[in-house]
Amino acid sequence: MFTSFSVTGCSLELLRAGEQGIVTFCKIQDKTILKKLISIGIIEGKNITIKQDFPSFIPNIDNRDFVLDLKSVRAIYVRVIDNYIS
Repeated sequence: MFTSFSVTGCSLELLRAGEQGIVTFCKIQDKTILKKLISIGIIEGKNITIKQDFPSFIPNIDNRDFVLDLKSVRAIYVRVIDNYIS
């Protein structure tokens, strides 16, 4: 019938407070926004933790919190880190 599956990668927008991921790429054409993301440390391979997802989206990178607009959040793709403890 059905087999179980898990999400291993997604847009940062789908992560919720407390979840973690590793940045895999940024898919955005706007060079200004891309430069902003790079300047705050959102680059491939960086760990990112979501501190808050509503009403503002606040990720934490290198122990620093940032507020990101929805367009930026949707452009960042991550590999989800399994947060479940066995």
